[in-house]
Amino acid sequence: MTKLKTSIALDEDLLTWVDKEIDKKRFASRTHAIEYALQQLKEPSKRKPE
Repeated sequence: MTKLKTSIALDEDLLTWVDKEIDKKRFASRTHAIEYALQQLKEPSKRKPE
């Protein structure tokens, strides 16, 4: 799959949280964290019904 470079602006607190999760090895990088989050939103069938 081809990846395209993009730029986003995030709340400082959210970015700090992402960086801490990277330090804990939950995510490999900021890109990995954002891709994971977007994939979760894309596939609502895997989430609990509201």
